[in-house]
Amino acid sequence: MADAVLKGVRRDLAAWDFQPHLVSVLASADEASRVYVESKSGRARRLGVRFSVRDLGAGATQEGLHAVLQALSHDPDVHGVVLELPLAPGLDADAALLCLAPQKDVEGLTPANLALIAAGREPEALLPPTPRSVRFLLRQALGDDLRGLRAAVIGPGRTVGRPLTFMLNNKGMTVTLCNEHTRDLAGVLAGVDAVVVAVGRAGLLRADQVRPEHVVIDAGINVQEGGEVVGDAEPGLPVRAQTPVPGGVGPLTSALMYQNLVRAVKLQRGEPVE
Repeated sequence: MADAVLKGVRRDLAAWDFQPHLVSVLASADEASRVYVESKSGRARRLGVRFSVRDLGAGATQEGLHAVLQALSHDPDVHGVVLELPLAPGLDADAALLCLAPQKDVEGLTPANLALIAAGREPEALLPPTPRSVRFLLRQALGDDLRGLRAAVIGPGRTVGRPLTFMLNNKGMTVTLCNEHTRDLAGVLAGVDAVVVAVGRAGLLRADQVRPEHVVIDAGINVQEGGEVVGDAEPGLPVRAQTPVPGGVGPLTSALMYQNLVRAVKLQRGEPVE
């Protein structure tokens, strides 16, 4: 699926006489964010996209972060911007994202893009790549028509859980939004077709909480001591299907982010957008 998406991205890039420029902004010491940045950098290099990192570090100030995002938003040489979350303690992501131009928001996390998703106006928005990747995978596992199916989303975070809840509902699914404190999680999950977990806590979803008919999409990423990357679900759950970490949601998410970059460039240039 990722290869098919990237084939389309390469076709669009080849039609232009310039290299789109993607900038990743870091304002924390979060190790998972750095894993994501390295992945984006490698993919950009292979695609021929210019990729830059603005690393403000864990000591970044709110004012400094705002200034960087505003400058990038107004820089005609920059076509896409990623604000890597979570930010360092004390920094306000909501306030920061207000400083990012929605048409350069390739992660689809600005209030303008999220509002369009919540309003059911997805064709006008840049969709968050991770929730979109989850929805792609669910359609692969459950069929293109998701209407009437039930899903539980564990983790109400800005980057995955909240937008995904609306995006699944937009396709006709009935969605239960849970968190790491949900009581009797096994009971809550008993009647669903799919479980999506995206909290950022290794081993959160256990074998005694799932059923054989479940499809489990693990969108969590946790860096263990020694650098091992694991998801939020225990590996090898007794379910119908389970995405691995790494190698599951991640590769497709990366491909869809670059598809968003192409879409962002078209929006900025006034070109037709599919």
